[in-house]
Amino acid sequence: MIKKMVKNIKDFDRRFDNGEDIHDLIDISKARITSPGKKVRITLDVAEGLIKEIDRIRQSIGVDRGALIKIWLHERLQQENASTKHQRL
Repeated sequence: MIKKMVKNIKDFDRRFDNGEDIHDLIDISKARITSPGKKVRITLDVAEGLIKEIDRIRQSIGVDRGALIKIWLHERLQQENASTKHQRL
């Protein structure tokens, strides 16, 4: 939880993006550590053009290829789970 030392979330994001120390803005007492579980290695054959597009995106945001793909997979699973949840209602 963000302490009331910033005016709004945009101010917090700006300070974070500028590399400022934000530890005094966060209530660490309510932080949780979640364990993603056992890791499983996968091998994936992907077209060279797709890899080039992925690399272009990952370089622009400053993450490695594996991290970007994991983020995208996680986001997609969240979308699918939300969609499935709405279909059951």
